[in-house]
Amino acid sequence: MMRESKVLIEIVEEIARYTRQIDELEMLKMVELIQNASKIFVVGAGRSGFCARAFSNRLMHLGKQTFFVGEPTTPSIGEGDLLIIGSGSGETESLKVMAEKAARIGADVATVTIFPEATIGKLAKAAICIPGGTPKSERKDSVKSVQPMGNLFEQLSWIVYDGLIKMLMKEDNILEDEMFKRHANLE
Repeated sequence: MMRESKVLIEIVEEIARYTRQIDELEMLKMVELIQNASKIFVVGAGRSGFCARAFSNRLMHLGKQTFFVGEPTTPSIGEGDLLIIGSGSGETESLKVMAEKAARIGADVATVTIFPEATIGKLAKAAICIPGGTPKSERKDSVKSVQPMGNLFEQLSWIVYDGLIKMLMKEDNILEDEMFKRHANLE
C-alpha cells in the first residue's frame, strides 16, 4: 500500500504559496530583454548555476544565440547583448564583477534574485524577485522556508526560468517540435 510523502507535500505546497509572490511584470521585462538581445549570456554559481545552465539550454532550444558563462566556447559580451544572472544573495563576488563589467561595456543585465536591492539587482534592467532565504547574505531572508539553505530559491528559480521559456514560446509562436530539432543528438 502506498503512503503519500508528507515531506514532499510540504515542499510542493511551499513552492505553490511563494510562486504567487513573483511579479509577472518583471518576467515580462526579462522576456523583452531576451527578445531584443543580440546574444544572451547566462550565469550563476553553485546550485543556482545548475538552474541557470538549464535555462541557457532551453534558450538555445528556442533558437536564441545563448552562452553559459565560463564555457570555453563562450565569446566576449558586447553592447546589445544581455547577461542574465541567477544569484540568491545578489552579492556573489564573481557575479558582481561580471554584472559591473557587462554594464560598463554596454550590455544589459537581468537577474533572478532574492534581493533586487543588492548590487546585481541595482545594475539590472529586470530583476525577478524570488521569495527565499540564503545563508550567503547579511540581509534578512524574505521568507522562512521549511527547507534548508537556499533550496526554495533554487526551486523557484527553476520554475521562473521554465515560465520565461513558456512565455517566449508563446511570443515567438514556437512549438515543442521546433525546439526538439535543436536538442542534442550526440547523446
